[in-house]
Amino acid sequence: MFSGIVEEVGRVQALERQGESVRLRVAAELVRADLEIGHSIAIDGICLTVTELSPDGFVVGLSPETLRRTSVGGLAPGDRVNLERAVQVGGRIGGHYVQGHVDGVGTILSRRPEGDSEIVTFSAPAELLPYIVLKGYIAVDGISLTVASRAPDSFSVALIEFTKRATGLGAKPVGAAVNLEVDIIGKYVESLLASRFGRAAGLQEDT
Repeated sequence: MFSGIVEEVGRVQALERQGESVRLRVAAELVRADLEIGHSIAIDGICLTVTELSPDGFVVGLSPETLRRTSVGGLAPGDRVNLERAVQVGGRIGGHYVQGHVDGVGTILSRRPEGDSEIVTFSAPAELLPYIVLKGYIAVDGISLTVASRAPDSFSVALIEFTKRATGLGAKPVGAAVNLEVDIIGKYVESLLASRFGRAAGLQEDT
C-alpha cells in the first residue's frame, strides 16, 4: 500500500531484456537507504518487487502483464521516475490509498500555466472515466492528485510548484504517457452495487 506522496525522483540506469525476462535497474539514494530484497516499491505508480540491490540503487523484475498494462516498457536510460516506498503502519498518509495497481495508461494533452501552478490535462481510457470525479483522488505516475475538472474524454489536475519540482511529472511533455490508478473506493462501491443490483444499476461486468 502506498500514499501517492513521491519520496524521490530516481533515474533509469537500464532496461535489461534477457529472453523473456525483463529487469529495470534504477539509481536512487533516499529510498535505497532501507530497501531490502523482497520489498515493494512504487515506480511511476507501479507496485514492483525489489529483486536485487546495488550500492547506488536497486533492480525490479517486470512481468509481461506489467509491460502490457503500464508505460514502463517505454523507459530508457536517464529517464526520471517517481519512487515511493510502501507505507509504514502507524505513519501519516498525506495523499490517499494507492495500491500501485495501474488501471490504465493516459496521455498528457496540454499544460497551461496558472500563477505558479500549472493545469495539466490528460486523456484516459474510456473504461476509467466513470471513476474519475470532480475533486476526487487519482494517482498519476504514482502521484496523489485531486481532479480539478472533468470532461467527457479527459480530466485536469493542478500541479503546484512543489509537485512540479519534486516529481518527474513536472518535466513530462505533451504527448507523454502516464500511468493512471483511480480511487479504489469507487471500484469497491461499483462491485458491491453490481453484486446487489447487477446490470440494472448500469454497471459493467468485469472482464
